[in-house]
Amino acid sequence: MNSSSEEMIRTFAEFSKVSIFMIAQDLEIKLHSGGHDSADRSFIRMGEVQHIFSGEQVSFLYKDPEGHRYFVNGQPIKDRGKVRSALYVMSSAASMEQSLKGVRNILLLTGVGAFILAFGITWVIARILSRPLVQMQQATRRIAIGDLEHRLSITSKDELGFLAEAINDLAIDLQRYRDTRQEFFANISHELRTPITYLEGYAKVVRDGLYETEEEKQLYLDIIYQEAHRMEHLVDDLFELAKMEEGKISLTPVWVDFSALVQQAVRKMELKVNEKGIKLFVTLRGEPFQIQGEEKRLEQVILNILENAVRYTEQGQIHVQLSFTADSLLFSVEDTGIGIPEEELPFIFERFYRVEKSRSRQYGGTGLGLAIVNKLVQLHGGNIVFTSQVGVGTCCTVQFPKKWDEALPETEDK
Repeated sequence: MNSSSEEMIRTFAEFSKVSIFMIAQDLEIKLHSGGHDSADRSFIRMGEVQHIFSGEQVSFLYKDPEGHRYFVNGQPIKDRGKVRSALYVMSSAASMEQSLKGVRNILLLTGVGAFILAFGITWVIARILSRPLVQMQQATRRIAIGDLEHRLSITSKDELGFLAEAINDLAIDLQRYRDTRQEFFANISHELRTPITYLEGYAKVVRDGLYETEEEKQLYLDIIYQEAHRMEHLVDDLFELAKMEEGKISLTPVWVDFSALVQQAVRKMELKVNEKGIKLFVTLRGEPFQIQGEEKRLEQVILNILENAVRYTEQGQIHVQLSFTADSLLFSVEDTGIGIPEEELPFIFERFYRVEKSRSRQYGGTGLGLAIVNKLVQLHGGNIVFTSQVGVGTCCTVQFPKKWDEALPETEDK
């Protein structure tokens, strides 16, 4: 071996902190480098040297006389295909264990750091993700205790945003329901108080004979009758609403001549129409056929729609049209009345809702009629639509299918 190779081996041994022995086949040490005592040759055993010179590698643990442990690896050194010497590399086991301990410490610190970092990131993400849920929880609690004006400001376009929008819509609906219910009860109180006052006052006048002529007495009796009729109408609507709330609307379906019902209802409305000086037209299109339903309830639908048209039409005309097609019946009432504001149309079927709040006494009604009509139309398998323009008029269209695949529901009337 030349001097440059020996120098390179010595440098490697010094840098790597290992001891290197180069052994000849006769066990003579040809080269030594490193901190291990060269006088210690007990790790060199003939059997292992022979294995190396036969081209094999050997590895084993060795403890020197002082008790130090080493990891020994033996390698054959070849020249031109022939093994010329055996190279032993001795590495202190204590150094390796120290290195492994250092690696373990690094891995442990890295693991702890990674856990802390992951926990911190998770906490931040959880806070970001949970903030909308916390806001929703707080909002629902505030809504539950009656703070219906509270709204969520979450505007994201994901599932949380849709949920927040649904909660806001719920709050709006509850607020509208509360306000209309309170207004309804206030109106009911007013509507009941007024006729009761009239009844009490004029009944006392008649009872005590505080009138001068029979005509005056008859006038007082007419007022008593009208106010009693008003109360009867109000109570009927309340009773009808109570049955609707409980799902106890009674239907006994039979085959009904709807065109005959329309003509009958028109005749009943002629007196009111003539009193107001408006014109009423009826148009029939198609070949009439019967539909399945309850006659009394269907007449109630027709009369309520006609009464609304007459009540809110001061001049002009009302056009009633009945059309029979291959698969459905269309009943429409179009007037030239005061109309319904566009923003009010989505709510006209809600219970307790009244469009003309400021003129309720003038136009009458309880705010229940259209809610009852809508329910009855649905129970008969149909649908109802209102279109309107303020100052121009309103058109109500009801559609009933010609046939139903299932029988109409029959419920007990209580």
